[in-house]
Amino acid sequence: MAKKMMLGNAAVARGVYEAGCHFVSSYPGTPSTEITEFLAGYEELHAEWAPNEKVAVESAMGASIAGGRAFSAMKHVGLNVAADPIFTASYTGVNGGCVIAVADDMGMHSSQNEQDSRHYARASKLPMLEPADSQECKDFAKEAFRLSEEFDTPVFLRLSTRVSHSQSAVELAEREDVPVKPYEKNISKYVMMPAKAKVRHVFVEERELKLREFAETTSLNRVENNGAKIGVVVSGIAYQYAKEAFGKNANYLKLGLVYPLPVKLIEDFAKSVDTLYVIEELDDVFESHCKKHGIKVVGKELFSKLGEYSPELIRNKILGSDMPAASQDTVPVRPPVLCPGCPHRGLFYVLSKLKLVVSGDIGCYTLGAQPPLEAVDTTLCMGASISGLHGMNLVKDPEFAKKSVSVIGDSTFFHSGMTGLLNIVYNQSPSTVLILDNSITGMTGHQQNPGTGLTLQNRPAPKADIEAICHALGVARVTVVDPNDVGEVERVLKEELNTPEPSVIIARRPCALLKYVKPQPAFSVNQDKCIGCKLCLKIGCPAISMRDGKATIDSSICTGCDLCSKMCPKGAIERGDA
Repeated sequence: MAKKMMLGNAAVARGVYEAGCHFVSSYPGTPSTEITEFLAGYEELHAEWAPNEKVAVESAMGASIAGGRAFSAMKHVGLNVAADPIFTASYTGVNGGCVIAVADDMGMHSSQNEQDSRHYARASKLPMLEPADSQECKDFAKEAFRLSEEFDTPVFLRLSTRVSHSQSAVELAEREDVPVKPYEKNISKYVMMPAKAKVRHVFVEERELKLREFAETTSLNRVENNGAKIGVVVSGIAYQYAKEAFGKNANYLKLGLVYPLPVKLIEDFAKSVDTLYVIEELDDVFESHCKKHGIKVVGKELFSKLGEYSPELIRNKILGSDMPAASQDTVPVRPPVLCPGCPHRGLFYVLSKLKLVVSGDIGCYTLGAQPPLEAVDTTLCMGASISGLHGMNLVKDPEFAKKSVSVIGDSTFFHSGMTGLLNIVYNQSPSTVLILDNSITGMTGHQQNPGTGLTLQNRPAPKADIEAICHALGVARVTVVDPNDVGEVERVLKEELNTPEPSVIIARRPCALLKYVKPQPAFSVNQDKCIGCKLCLKIGCPAISMRDGKATIDSSICTGCDLCSKMCPKGAIERGDA
């Protein structure tokens, strides 16, 4: 078949499709989101969004045990959520192949930490493959299914932001016709009570020994001998950086199977060069492995455990010489901000005005921590806003609960906020929870969730009722407000904060970027009325700026939400041309 330029994530999806996969369940998380979105376009398999990564992996394992090939994708912090079933799935093994893609975010482009998912492979004793370009994304996805069934194990496919979001040529192939395997009842294999798990642990250790032998000979790990004196042990995107930095002036041991790691292969490679370098972004996983086995390498004494590398950095660290940067253009810094017309802006304005302690969460609304709003006090992980508020309120005096709230989005509430709310009710903390319902999973690019009434393929589905869920969890006081009605938001907040029992405020207004949300006529500033007080700047809308001491509104990005007009004490902000 023909070659095609493909995004790394699209190539993973193509590999999953070509491998004859039957079932896909994921939760959106940048940089992994597009994998499942592309998979939704293949009608031969079932693809879905799950409420969270734990549910996604459990569903995939169910499909695998039943005999189907199954796949789940997530970002690195999503792997934390999915870890519970994954560690035990290492013991049960599979029936149909099961592949778990995890995309690490070196440089934290869209994440709250910079963890290295290779540690999960070692901890769970599961094999992990890492592609370096789009062709390998496709090929490794297919190989992961083969290895899964050969070694009776789930298999990790590790990606990175740069591999997921870069494009290169991919040679396409036809989809394999892989029938769903028969299901056979096997209590000893799939029921992990202690007596059974002890036996399966023996299997896991024996499997790891077989995988270590496989690591020595597999073509996933390859040596590129250019007759150089410098040797480099490398994988993933760092391989591309090293190749660009050194070309044929170095020999390369490119690791495609990054767990378990070979020993003899590295030893033999080390003997072929004068100096052996390990180039790996984030932690010293390869380096520690080499040193453990007495292989002399140079690694983190030159390279940081922080952020992304580049060809320029690698060449400078090893050769002490600079190379021309890919581009000399100066790119202006563009810090993330709430979009013009964002429904969260009015709510955060009120929270800031009232000087409340705000336990925050993961999503667009995390940007409420940015100046000038600066309304968010904490952000930990999905769902932690509600649980965190509960802990805050129970260690402080009763007055603290009257000036503290949590904020969480609709998708995040479904992901892991419901149990935190149940905990508040069960343990009777007088906490006020704000659910910011913008009718979509916003920050990752408008994915559907259980509250939108649509599936991944935009087919009609039952729509989860947030109010009914809150009541079912035992919350008696549930109020719905429009976050753009700042006066009503302030009134309801004060009322609920002074109520000595759990309460929920649902701030409901759809994301301004949704296609069905039609922008209203833009606002402009009547320069004769404007006194330059800058109150309109306090909402942090990127459409508003100051010029010659007066406010001005960029009509090209103003959505006409009218929030700024409510700020102006002189009525200078008017609909349409002033």
